[in-house]
Amino acid sequence: MKTFDEYVQAAAHMHGHICAGQILGLRMALHGLALLGLNDPEGKDRKRLVTFVEIDRCATDAIAVVTGCRIGKRALKFRDFGKMAATFCDLDSGRAVRVYAKESSRVRAREMFPEIGDPNERQMRAYRELADAEMFLDQWVRVRVPPEDLPGYKGPLVNCSRCGERIDFQREVACGAETLCRACAGDRYYEPVES
Repeated sequence: MKTFDEYVQAAAHMHGHICAGQILGLRMALHGLALLGLNDPEGKDRKRLVTFVEIDRCATDAIAVVTGCRIGKRALKFRDFGKMAATFCDLDSGRAVRVYAKESSRVRAREMFPEIGDPNERQMRAYRELADAEMFLDQWVRVRVPPEDLPGYKGPLVNCSRCGERIDFQREVACGAETLCRACAGDRYYEPVES
């Protein structure tokens, strides 16, 4: 594993800047991996780890830097719960730990560094120094990762009966006699416009 400062540099490069959320995400990922006993997430442990993140903020990019998990590798899963939390899953052992960032860590940052006026600077400094127990709540959980959600999964491909687009990873929806993509089944995030 890299030093913490090397992770900070990598996170700044990937994300475009360094901020309190990045420091928090780095610490969260390092803590989760330590609890699982995984110390080489980009090497020998690379195929063992799947990470679920619950927020689309700066911390998520930092978590990806430490874990090596990426959406494109199908090892980083996003669940939009709006919570500063992540679950680290060891596929080999079946163990998983959910790590939630305590809101009280912001208060601790103010207490530790009242002389720093900028909240981001204050939190970045505190998040480097606070003990894991002051920053995070850990919960051992069970996570079912079905085969179609695993990295490297190769499954049947089907086409939507309405739009004709290909559907991968068993994401099709059976609607009566039709096989539909989620968009045609009514679960679309976009609305087509006439051109």
